Amino acid sequence: MLRLVAGLMAVAVVSVTVLMDRYSFAGPQQPRLPARSFASEPAPGAEANNLFWVVQVTDLHISKFVSPSRTSDFEKFCKETIPIIQPALTLVTGDLTDAKAKDGLGSDQIEVEWQTYQTILKRSKVMEKTKWIDIKGNHDTFNVPSLESVRNYYRKYSVWQKDGSFHYVHRTPFGKYSFTCVDASLDPGPKRPYNFFGILNENKMTELSALISESHDNNHTILFGHYPTSSIISVSPGIRAAMRFALVYLCGHFHTLGGLMPVLHTRHPDGTLELELGDWKHSRKYRILAFDHDLFSFADLKFEEWPVVLITNPKSYLYSSYAHEPLQRILHSTHIRILAFSPSPIKFVKIMIDDIYLGDAIQVSGPLYVLKWSPQNYSQGFHQIAVTVEDASGRSATQLHTFAMQENLSLKFGLLASWLLLNDHYIWVRTLFVLLIIFQVVLLIIFRFREKPKFKEPPGVAERTSFSLHVLSKTDLFFYSFLVLHLYTILGPWFVGEIIEGHMGICFSFGLIINGHFFEGSSTFLVGILQVLFFNLPLMAYTCWCLLLRCQGQCFRSHLYLIKPYWTVPIHLIMSLLFFWQVFSCYFLLKTYGTLSFFLSPLRTWLVVLSFFLVYRIWAMESIVLRTFIVDMKNYQAS
Repeated sequence: MLRLVAGLMAVAVVSVTVLMDRYSFAGPQQPRLPARSFASEPAPGAEANNLFWVVQVTDLHISKFVSPSRTSDFEKFCKETIPIIQPALTLVTGDLTDAKAKDGLGSDQIEVEWQTYQTILKRSKVMEKTKWIDIKGNHDTFNVPSLESVRNYYRKYSVWQKDGSFHYVHRTPFGKYSFTCVDASLDPGPKRPYNFFGILNENKMTELSALISESHDNNHTILFGHYPTSSIISVSPGIRAAMRFALVYLCGHFHTLGGLMPVLHTRHPDGTLELELGDWKHSRKYRILAFDHDLFSFADLKFEEWPVVLITNPKSYLYSSYAHEPLQRILHSTHIRILAFSPSPIKFVKIMIDDIYLGDAIQVSGPLYVLKWSPQNYSQGFHQIAVTVEDASGRSATQLHTFAMQENLSLKFGLLASWLLLNDHYIWVRTLFVLLIIFQVVLLIIFRFREKPKFKEPPGVAERTSFSLHVLSKTDLFFYSFLVLHLYTILGPWFVGEIIEGHMGICFSFGLIINGHFFEGSSTFLVGILQVLFFNLPLMAYTCWCLLLRCQGQCFRSHLYLIKPYWTVPIHLIMSLLFFWQVFSCYFLLKTYGTLSFFLSPLRTWLVVLSFFLVYRIWAMESIVLRTFIVDMKNYQAS
């Protein structure tokens, strides 16, 4: 036993170490590809040159039915926040509309939501103040049968109005910056929930690779899309290989996991940053990105929290990359540089490094504030810069980060955040789903052909469990019922229905077939895991327990008062709750994919009927059928 525990501990330590090495990349990451050659000049100084900034906002979810403040706040953002910040570009990275029915279960493109979005842009005149680039998210493709369909309202009401990946080149006197959209939205677009993962098929992958190749001679390539790379299924060479020459990939979609992960940032092995942004829907988040002498900085902000502060030089070490940025310019710079925005005049910009006050920065032009410094004083090790800004209204904000000028230092991104962004989730959910099915099938087959268990010790939980599985597997009705259920879960169609309105489709664990198109399984495997863990496996365990009671001579009435109630009541209650969960999933299927899918759903509706039948057979079964097992149980208990 001690050897087993020691072995398990060793495996756990090795696993954690591998995870940390795989997912917690240091900053700046040593690149796999050759680092670009950068000149040390021009270096950041006191002039307001070689600088521009961009705003990103994502997951607006403008809704006809819920949260009117979501819409009014967004209009205020366009009317007031954008004019204060005055970004060169504004990127809206998908889920412009909510596209959910009033009950929150069904999904469809609701034209009034798109009209509201367009009206806000026109009424606020925001397109006159910034270059507005909006792209599609998964909600913007719910129930869209084709790109040419009249339900593809993105073509009619968005600003960009063009489907597919594209790039926009921002030209400045000091260089060109390519902003390349990664469009992984589904075409055709199924209703929810099987529209969570993006797909880059061969044509889309070729198109994207060509766009990225065209921008190699630009100062920087910035990728942006709706889906994080971990939720994109892509053909060879894959999304991560295609984006290795990009400085950063900007995305949304994960909504900070409902607030559990407010910061979802990481770096890929080739040095490309991936920065997921919190949603506008609930969090009212937005982001400012600055390019100062080709040094990249950003700040994730909350709507109506002023003043806004962004330190552009020296930049954060964690978000630095020698593969993509001229980081040596920090060492040659003459001034600390800060962007400060507020509706009220800025009162002061106070700068401290390593808790030592350096002075107040002075305004050069617009939001740019600078303070002379000697970077050579900070050429060794880590240092922390803190900038406090106060405006005339008495509001203040402080931004701080760690900077350094050496290449051989290390800072780590969060392990969980890196795992969420760098892992291909459709692969592990597929693997887990298949392993769960194999486990159930193998368990049934082993006990089917295993000899009658012999026990030398007084009966315990393990012995009773083994005996109950022995009974279930040796009883044809239950063995074949569960064997077919497990195999059908992985092989058979789950339901047939209108996955897109007016278009029949078939849902399997391994994917969707809609209108002649096949979409590789992704969300389906996650749904399959939930189905197995929250119903299939509990139903088999519940059946084993009931059969054990029957072998002990109990009937449905007697076991309620002869067996201790603190065992029977919780077990029946838990199984009842799981049964109602299964019934609700049938109702959800009805609301999302229509009446036909409700009746043609072996894994949902038919399984409810099967569950009733199996439970009925357990308690209605004649004792003579279980005679052999009852005798075995009596001999087992007598031992």
